[in-house]
Amino acid sequence: MAKLISKTYGEALFELAVEENKVDSFAEETAALQQILRENEELGRLMNHPKIIKEEKLQVLKNIFEGKMDKELLGFLSLLITKDRYQEADSILQYFLDQVKELRGVGVAYVTTAEPLKDAQKQQIVEKLLETTKYRQMEMHYAQDQTLIGGMVIRIGDRVVDSSIKTKLEELQKQLLKVQLNF
Repeated sequence: MAKLISKTYGEALFELAVEENKVDSFAEETAALQQILRENEELGRLMNHPKIIKEEKLQVLKNIFEGKMDKELLGFLSLLITKDRYQEADSILQYFLDQVKELRGVGVAYVTTAEPLKDAQKQQIVEKLLETTKYRQMEMHYAQDQTLIGGMVIRIGDRVVDSSIKTKLEELQKQLLKVQLNF
């Protein structure tokens, strides 16, 4: 459900930015806003508190952000308060930023390996991803997971390429169990 909400509202914000020809300014303000919201947990608690009426929440937003951000973006935040969707603000803003990256041809890849990668290996991965995807640029995020044993897992959006030894061993185990059951 939360994914549907972030997609619906995120797409609406993206369409508004395109329509108003403000994709770049919205992206910049949205990234800054997302950081502000993440750093100020008290604001989130206030905006999500069920006993504080919406009018007071809207006034707080107006006091904090009016004149400091685009009026359409402030109106969008107000809409989230009015529709009781403020708790999804971070995922909505992230969806919007992902759409902007997609528009600009920037792919976001999450690479997990058992051991740290050398710079040359990272560069090879980036080159291969640029070669095999539609993206012109890659934003890379690297992580380690020693349970993979070896190989790597690459995730771009909802696509996953898993060439880890852990997964190959699990697949082999499943095949061996099937063989044993057939006797």
